[in-house]
Amino acid sequence: MTDVTIRILTIDDHPLVRAGLVTVIGKQPDMAVIAQASTGKEGIEQFRAHRPDVTLMDLRLPDMSGVDATIAIRSEFSDARIVALTTFEGDVDIQRVFAAGAKAYVLKSMPPKDLIDVIRHVHAGKKRVPPEVAELLADHIGEETLTERERAVLMHVAGGHRNREIAGLLQISEDTVKTHLKHIIDKLGARDRTEAVTIALRRGILQL
Repeated sequence: MTDVTIRILTIDDHPLVRAGLVTVIGKQPDMAVIAQASTGKEGIEQFRAHRPDVTLMDLRLPDMSGVDATIAIRSEFSDARIVALTTFEGDVDIQRVFAAGAKAYVLKSMPPKDLIDVIRHVHAGKKRVPPEVAELLADHIGEETLTERERAVLMHVAGGHRNREIAGLLQISEDTVKTHLKHIIDKLGARDRTEAVTIALRRGILQL
Protein backbone atom coordinates (compact mmCIF):
# COMPACT_ATOMS: atom_id res chain seq x y z
CA MET A 1 0.00 0.00 0.00
CA THR A 2 1.10 3.56 -0.64
CA ASP A 3 0.92 6.28 2.03
CA VAL A 4 -2.18 7.66 0.32
CA THR A 5 -4.69 4.83 0.57
CA ILE A 6 -8.32 5.28 -0.44
CA ARG A 7 -10.27 3.71 2.42
CA ILE A 8 -13.44 2.03 1.16
CA LEU A 9 -16.65 0.77 2.81
CA THR A 10 -18.79 -1.72 0.86
CA ILE A 11 -22.51 -2.04 1.65
CA ASP A 12 -24.14 -4.98 -0.15
CA ASP A 13 -26.25 -7.89 1.06
CA HIS A 14 -24.64 -10.41 -1.32
CA PRO A 15 -21.50 -12.00 0.18
CA LEU A 16 -20.17 -12.95 -3.26
CA VAL A 17 -20.43 -9.35 -4.47
CA ARG A 18 -18.62 -8.07 -1.39
CA ALA A 19 -15.93 -10.74 -1.82
CA GLY A 20 -15.51 -9.76 -5.47
CA LEU A 21 -15.14 -6.09 -4.55
CA VAL A 22 -12.54 -6.93 -1.90
CA THR A 23 -10.56 -8.92 -4.48
CA VAL A 24 -10.71 -6.23 -7.18
CA ILE A 25 -9.94 -3.36 -4.80
CA GLY A 26 -7.26 -5.37 -2.97
CA LYS A 27 -5.19 -5.53 -6.17
CA GLN A 28 -4.86 -1.73 -6.25
CA PRO A 29 -1.79 -0.26 -4.52
CA ASP A 30 -3.68 2.87 -3.44
CA MET A 31 -6.93 1.32 -2.12
CA ALA A 32 -8.19 -0.87 0.70
CA VAL A 33 -11.61 -2.14 1.84
CA ILE A 34 -11.59 -1.18 5.52
CA ALA A 35 -15.15 -2.28 6.40
CA GLN A 36 -18.14 -4.18 5.02
CA ALA A 37 -21.88 -4.23 5.75
CA SER A 38 -24.82 -6.32 4.54
CA THR A 39 -27.69 -4.00 5.56
CA GLY A 40 -28.38 -0.28 5.45
CA LYS A 41 -28.42 0.03 9.25
CA GLU A 42 -25.12 -1.83 9.57
CA GLY A 43 -23.68 0.32 6.77
CA ILE A 44 -24.57 3.53 8.62
CA GLU A 45 -22.96 2.17 11.80
CA GLN A 46 -19.81 1.11 9.91
CA PHE A 47 -19.59 4.55 8.32
CA ARG A 48 -19.76 6.22 11.74
CA ALA A 49 -17.08 3.86 13.08
CA HIS A 50 -14.62 4.07 10.18
CA ARG A 51 -15.34 7.32 8.27
CA PRO A 52 -14.32 5.82 4.89
CA ASP A 53 -13.10 7.96 2.01
CA VAL A 54 -15.48 6.28 -0.47
CA THR A 55 -18.55 4.12 0.14
CA LEU A 56 -19.90 1.63 -2.41
CA MET A 57 -23.65 1.46 -1.79
CA ASP A 58 -26.00 -1.18 -3.19
CA LEU A 59 -29.44 0.33 -3.87
CA ARG A 60 -31.40 -2.79 -2.90
CA LEU A 61 -30.77 -3.70 0.73
CA PRO A 62 -32.89 -5.99 2.93
CA ASP A 63 -33.85 -3.39 5.55
CA MET A 64 -33.97 -0.09 3.65
CA SER A 65 -33.18 1.30 0.23
CA GLY A 66 -29.66 2.40 -0.60
CA VAL A 67 -31.12 5.85 -1.26
CA ASP A 68 -32.42 6.08 2.33
CA ALA A 69 -29.09 4.83 3.68
CA THR A 70 -27.30 7.47 1.57
CA ILE A 71 -29.59 10.19 2.95
CA ALA A 72 -28.97 8.99 6.52
CA ILE A 73 -25.18 8.99 6.10
CA ARG A 74 -25.03 12.37 4.38
CA SER A 75 -27.33 13.97 6.95
CA GLU A 76 -24.59 13.26 9.51
CA PHE A 77 -21.55 13.50 7.25
CA SER A 78 -22.15 16.01 4.46
CA ASP A 79 -18.76 15.31 2.88
CA ALA A 80 -19.45 11.56 2.50
CA ARG A 81 -18.51 10.35 -0.97
CA ILE A 82 -20.93 7.62 -1.99
CA VAL A 83 -20.99 5.54 -5.17
CA ALA A 84 -24.32 3.84 -5.95
CA LEU A 85 -23.48 0.35 -7.18
CA THR A 86 -26.42 -1.62 -8.54
CA THR A 87 -27.80 -4.08 -11.07
CA PHE A 88 -30.72 -1.71 -11.71
CA GLU A 89 -30.72 1.18 -14.14
CA GLY A 90 -34.13 2.85 -13.87
CA ASP A 91 -33.94 6.59 -14.56
CA VAL A 92 -35.99 7.42 -11.46
CA ASP A 93 -33.62 5.36 -9.29
CA ILE A 94 -30.72 7.35 -10.74
CA GLN A 95 -32.39 10.71 -10.14
CA ARG A 96 -33.32 9.70 -6.59
CA VAL A 97 -29.83 8.59 -5.60
CA PHE A 98 -28.17 11.72 -7.01
CA ALA A 99 -30.73 13.88 -5.21
CA ALA A 100 -29.72 12.01 -2.03
CA GLY A 101 -26.12 13.11 -2.58
CA ALA A 102 -24.39 10.21 -4.29
CA LYS A 103 -21.36 11.18 -6.39
CA ALA A 104 -21.60 8.38 -8.95
CA TYR A 105 -23.93 5.67 -10.21
CA VAL A 106 -22.41 2.54 -11.65
CA LEU A 107 -23.76 -0.82 -12.74
CA LYS A 108 -22.42 -4.07 -11.31
CA SER A 109 -21.96 -5.27 -14.88
CA MET A 110 -19.26 -2.68 -15.58
CA PRO A 111 -15.65 -3.88 -16.02
CA PRO A 112 -13.59 -3.84 -12.79
CA LYS A 113 -11.14 -1.35 -14.32
CA ASP A 114 -13.96 1.14 -14.88
CA LEU A 115 -15.17 0.77 -11.29
CA ILE A 116 -11.64 1.47 -10.03
CA ASP A 117 -11.55 4.61 -12.21
CA VAL A 118 -14.88 5.75 -10.74
CA ILE A 119 -13.60 5.26 -7.18
CA ARG A 120 -10.52 7.38 -7.94
CA HIS A 121 -12.65 10.10 -9.57
CA VAL A 122 -15.06 10.25 -6.63
CA HIS A 123 -12.17 10.27 -4.13
CA ALA A 124 -10.80 13.27 -6.02
CA GLY A 125 -14.09 15.08 -5.45
CA LYS A 126 -15.55 14.58 -8.91
CA LYS A 127 -18.91 13.17 -10.00
CA ARG A 128 -19.05 10.29 -12.44
CA VAL A 129 -21.97 9.17 -14.60
CA PRO A 130 -21.32 6.47 -17.23
CA PRO A 131 -22.42 7.42 -20.77
CA GLU A 132 -25.21 4.82 -20.85
CA VAL A 133 -26.63 6.16 -17.57
CA ALA A 134 -26.44 9.77 -18.78
CA GLU A 135 -28.25 8.73 -21.97
CA LEU A 136 -30.99 7.05 -19.93
CA LEU A 137 -31.49 10.22 -17.88
CA ALA A 138 -31.59 12.37 -21.03
CA ASP A 139 -34.31 10.16 -22.52
CA HIS A 140 -36.73 11.20 -19.76
CA ILE A 141 -35.85 14.85 -19.21
CA GLY A 142 -38.97 17.03 -19.09
CA GLU A 143 -41.39 14.14 -18.60
CA GLU A 144 -44.13 14.53 -16.03
CA THR A 145 -43.50 12.53 -12.87
CA LEU A 146 -46.21 10.57 -11.10
CA THR A 147 -47.74 12.16 -8.01
CA GLU A 148 -47.62 10.32 -4.68
CA ARG A 149 -51.30 9.42 -5.05
CA GLU A 150 -50.72 8.10 -8.58
CA ARG A 151 -47.82 6.00 -7.32
CA ALA A 152 -50.04 4.63 -4.55
CA VAL A 153 -52.73 3.69 -7.08
CA LEU A 154 -50.20 2.01 -9.35
CA MET A 155 -48.65 0.13 -6.43
CA HIS A 156 -52.06 -1.36 -5.64
CA VAL A 157 -52.52 -2.24 -9.32
CA ALA A 158 -49.16 -4.04 -9.16
CA GLY A 159 -50.48 -5.88 -6.11
CA GLY A 160 -53.35 -7.28 -8.19
CA HIS A 161 -56.14 -5.10 -6.79
CA ARG A 162 -59.16 -4.09 -8.86
CA ASN A 163 -60.34 -0.49 -9.11
CA ARG A 164 -63.07 -0.98 -6.50
CA GLU A 165 -60.58 -2.49 -4.03
CA ILE A 166 -58.11 0.34 -4.65
CA ALA A 167 -60.85 2.89 -4.02
CA GLY A 168 -61.60 1.27 -0.67
CA LEU A 169 -57.95 1.04 0.33
CA LEU A 170 -57.23 4.68 -0.51
CA GLN A 171 -60.66 5.94 0.61
CA ILE A 172 -61.45 7.58 -2.71
CA SER A 173 -64.17 6.97 -5.30
CA GLU A 174 -63.82 4.37 -8.04
CA ASP A 175 -64.15 7.17 -10.63
CA THR A 176 -61.18 8.92 -9.03
CA VAL A 177 -59.16 5.71 -9.30
CA LYS A 178 -60.05 5.51 -13.02
CA THR A 179 -58.98 9.14 -13.50
CA HIS A 180 -55.65 8.50 -11.78
CA LEU A 181 -55.08 5.43 -13.93
CA LYS A 182 -55.73 7.41 -17.12
CA HIS A 183 -53.17 10.02 -16.06
CA ILE A 184 -50.66 7.30 -15.11
CA ILE A 185 -51.02 5.53 -18.46
CA ASP A 186 -50.67 8.82 -20.35
CA LYS A 187 -47.61 9.94 -18.39
CA LEU A 188 -45.81 6.62 -18.81
CA GLY A 189 -46.78 6.19 -22.46
CA ALA A 190 -48.32 2.81 -21.66
CA ARG A 191 -51.10 0.98 -23.51
CA ASP A 192 -52.85 -0.28 -20.40
CA ARG A 193 -52.50 -0.69 -16.63
CA THR A 194 -50.40 -3.84 -16.92
CA GLU A 195 -47.84 -2.17 -19.16
CA ALA A 196 -47.86 0.87 -16.87
CA VAL A 197 -46.76 -1.36 -13.98
CA THR A 198 -44.03 -2.94 -16.14
CA ILE A 199 -42.68 0.46 -17.20
CA ALA A 200 -42.82 1.81 -13.64
CA LEU A 201 -40.86 -1.17 -12.30
CA ARG A 202 -38.25 -0.92 -15.05
CA ARG A 203 -37.73 2.81 -14.47
CA GLY A 204 -37.59 2.51 -10.69
CA ILE A 205 -40.83 4.44 -10.10
CA LEU A 206 -42.20 1.40 -8.26
CA GLN A 207 -40.17 -0.97 -6.10
CA LEU A 208 -41.82 -4.22 -5.08
